[in-house]
Amino acid sequence: MGNFFLIEKLRIGMQKNFLLIAGPCVIESEIMTMKIAEYLKKTCSEAKISLIFKASYDKANRTSIRSFRGPGIKQGLKILSKVKAEFRVPVLTDVHCREEVDKVAEIVDILQIPAYLCRQTDLLVAAGKTGKPVNVKKGQFLSPWDMQHIVAKIESTGNKKIMLTERGTIFGYNNLVSDLRSLVIMKKTGYPVIFDATHSVQIPGGNLNTSGGNAEYIEPLSMAAVAVGIDGLFMEVHPHPEKALSDGMNSLKLDRLPHFLKILKSIIIVVRKNG
Repeated sequence: MGNFFLIEKLRIGMQKNFLLIAGPCVIESEIMTMKIAEYLKKTCSEAKISLIFKASYDKANRTSIRSFRGPGIKQGLKILSKVKAEFRVPVLTDVHCREEVDKVAEIVDILQIPAYLCRQTDLLVAAGKTGKPVNVKKGQFLSPWDMQHIVAKIESTGNKKIMLTERGTIFGYNNLVSDLRSLVIMKKTGYPVIFDATHSVQIPGGNLNTSGGNAEYIEPLSMAAVAVGIDGLFMEVHPHPEKALSDGMNSLKLDRLPHFLKILKSIIIVVRKNG
């Protein structure tokens, strides 16, 4: 049996169904963030799927210096704290530097290490030392078997509340591919594995000064990942992806989610029955 841990009453790594990590790429405003969180809570409650709300207070790795980055750590954490209190859901957000780790850990339930920073030892160790669960995005440049070294860095702090997320691998310029073997390979670490369905269809820097995306592949890749067997699905959602201030082209339209969750749950039933 692999490792599992508790967040509130949610057992990560021992789900009958997959859990859903979802929310907008970046906090655009308090009003929009609260509306998305409310919709997600209602949708997941009806689908009987556990929800972890995600949103970034700062997108430090945008393509252009002119790209929208978010409200910043002070206002962003205030909004995330409000989501957590009002909707009683665990909250996840990115940390980009070790100086912000402790402050963020006071508010959120899960610290996320962005893919580009997954080899940054000091950041991983600082996150591990908080004792909070740490979700590490596998770098686009990294093999799945190399994630054992990232795991070891966090384990060195005594923290074994670790999640590993697949988000596609660089395949030439401005292109990512999803190798679903990585879900199986990373599972061998004994830790919960998440599939990031929306960043996996991103086209990094594909629109000259912004990243593009192929949102039409979000659903088929999600279905394939659920069939392979994952502990969670990571998905960025937005009520109007075409107007989103970050990653709109690789976000799922919010009102598509209820029907899509039904499809995913039907796949789980088939796999469990025949597996």
